[in-house]
Amino acid sequence: MNELTPAMEGFILHWGEMGTRWGINRTVAQIHALLFLSPEPLHAEQIAETLSVARSNVSNSLRELQGWGIVKIVHVMGDRRDHYESMKDVWEMFQIILDERKKRECDPTLTILRELTAKAKKSGAKDAYTHERLSDMLGFFETTTSWYEQMRRMPTGALIKFVKMGDKIRKVLSLAS
Repeated sequence: MNELTPAMEGFILHWGEMGTRWGINRTVAQIHALLFLSPEPLHAEQIAETLSVARSNVSNSLRELQGWGIVKIVHVMGDRRDHYESMKDVWEMFQIILDERKKRECDPTLTILRELTAKAKKSGAKDAYTHERLSDMLGFFETTTSWYEQMRRMPTGALIKFVKMGDKIRKVLSLAS
């Protein structure tokens, strides 16, 4: 890749910082940002050189990004090396990221909440307060998961319109403050 512009460098650095706040390794996030901004697929050596990171770190990071489903291998005519490119459609990319986070974080939490709520209920009066608290948490997770699954079935264009409606939805539901 050619030299990074100040805007590219700024985005890559910021994306790396945001990644750490989201529980993602800084280098993984920076590689994703670089591939997102790159107009052409890059091979691992280009990525390592551009970001000044170890080649082994690049390989591990690329595997993680592929595991998330937001980076894929592509082949370039005349070059035997694997090249990598990021999804470019931000709506599709974030839907995939949200799907992965739901699968890795929310689904296991729902499973354990269901198990523990049932266990607390069986304990009777001894665990009545715990059952109440766990039931509230379970209800929240079930409601938000159901809502997410409904939103996920919407075509992207409809989802964008829905999100852009913002306060109009509150007014339709008579929730204006």
